[in-house]
Amino acid sequence: MPWFVKIEEGIVDKPTFDQYVPAHKAYVQDLIAKGHQAKTGYWAERGGGMLLFEASSKQEAQAIVERDPLVANYCVKYQLHEWRIIADSTTLT
Repeated sequence: MPWFVKIEEGIVDKPTFDQYVPAHKAYVQDLIAKGHQAKTGYWAERGGGMLLFEASSKQEAQAIVERDPLVANYCVKYQLHEWRIIADSTTLT
């Protein structure tokens, strides 16, 4: 399955953003349970973050991103990219 990355930038104040973080984390846990191997985090210098996940197509990836509570509640603007892996622990010998 292809990998996708949502690179995001916060566009609301921190208290507004923080109220949706628990729902975002629960959403990512649900993606993990459904086999999307999702990982999420934020930049140490604040102001943005990233969601990395597998999806069967760009259309499915877009739908996944649009259901993310941070996106659905207009807390972030984002870019969505397909990420093509050229080396990882399974290809290095």
